Amino acid sequence: MENHKHKIATAVATLLLASAPAFATTVYIPNGSAGEILVVDAETSVIKVRWAGFDAIHGLAGAPGAKYLVAGSYAEVAKEAAAAPAKPEGVTQDEHEAHHAPKAAQAMPADATVSILTILDTQSGEVVRRLEVPGAVHHVAMSPDGRLAVATHPTTDGISIIDLDTLSFRTFVPTGPSPNYAVFAPDGGSVFVTNADNGTVSDVDVAKGFVRRNILAGESPEHIIVSRDGTRLYVADAYVGKVHEVSVAAGEVARSFQIGGEVHGLGLSDDGETLFVVGKGEDKLVAVDMETGDRKTTTLAPAPYHLATIEGAGTLYVSSREKPKVWIVDQSDLVIRGEIAVSGEGHQMVVLP
Repeated sequence: MENHKHKIATAVATLLLASAPAFATTVYIPNGSAGEILVVDAETSVIKVRWAGFDAIHGLAGAPGAKYLVAGSYAEVAKEAAAAPAKPEGVTQDEHEAHHAPKAAQAMPADATVSILTILDTQSGEVVRRLEVPGAVHHVAMSPDGRLAVATHPTTDGISIIDLDTLSFRTFVPTGPSPNYAVFAPDGGSVFVTNADNGTVSDVDVAKGFVRRNILAGESPEHIIVSRDGTRLYVADAYVGKVHEVSVAAGEVARSFQIGGEVHGLGLSDDGETLFVVGKGEDKLVAVDMETGDRKTTTLAPAPYHLATIEGAGTLYVSSREKPKVWIVDQSDLVIRGEIAVSGEGHQMVVLP
C-alpha cells in the first residue's frame, strides 16, 4: 500500500513539474500618463511592485540577462530648461561631465529640444543614470547582449545610440521623417528603424553610426519585429491596415497580410509560425498562420494597443489605449484569460526571464 501511495505521489509530482514554467517570467509595463513602471509576475499576473517617477514614459527596453532597463520620455523641453542630470554617488565630477554635455552636444542636432532617457537597474528599479537626448522618445530598443540601446525621436527625425557599458550618449543618427519603432538584428550589428512619414525602414550600422540602406515598406510603417533567425522583418503599415513581411537579404517586401483598419502592436508565437497583429482601428486581435495565411480573429475593445508575447506561457499581453487595463490572451485560440488593472496606458512592454 505504501509503495502504491509513493508511486501516485511521484506521478503527481512529475506532472506538476512538467506543467510548471521553465523559468520565472517578468513583464515590465510602462504606464504613460501615470509615470510609472509596473513589474508583473507573468505566471500569476500579479503586480509585484510599482516603480514611480518616469515622466510621460512610453518606450521601454531590456534584454535577457541585461542588468539595465532603458526608459524613454515623450515629454520634451528646450535644452536650456532641462535640469542637468544629477551626479551619481561614487562618480567624480570629471567622470560625470565626460558622460554628458561636451561629447553629447557635438553629436546632437544643434537646435534640438531634449527629453530624458532613464537607465535603471532591472532588479531593483533604482535609477542608475539619466541622459539628455535630442527630442521626445517614442520607442526604445536594446541590443541582445545588453550593451547598446537605441531611442527613436519623431520630432528630430533620427535615433540616439546609447552605450550601456559607459552609460553615455554615443551619437545621433538621422534616419528619416518621424522614426517610430526600432528592433535589433539577432547579432546586434544592425538596428532597423521605421520612418512613419516616408514609408521606409532604415538599416542602421550601430557600430559606425550610419544608415546602410533604406527599405521601402508601405506608406506608414510603425511597429516592427524581427524573426528569430533575423531573415525577415514584420512591419505594421499602420493606417493602411497591412503587415508587410520584408526580406532582410533582398531589402524588399516579400508579401503582405491585409488586416484592415489601423494596425498597431505585433508579436510572433514561440515557434515563429504565427503572427499576432493588433487591429486598433477595428477593436480586434488577429492571428495569422505564416505558412497558410489562414487567420483567427477575436474582438478586443476598446482600442487594443501594444502587444507582448509571453514566451513559454502560451499567452499574449495586449494593452488598451483607452482603458487602464491589459488583456491576457491565449495564443492558441485567442480566448481572454484575464485582465490586469493598470494606471494610465500600457505602452512598450518588456518580457524577461
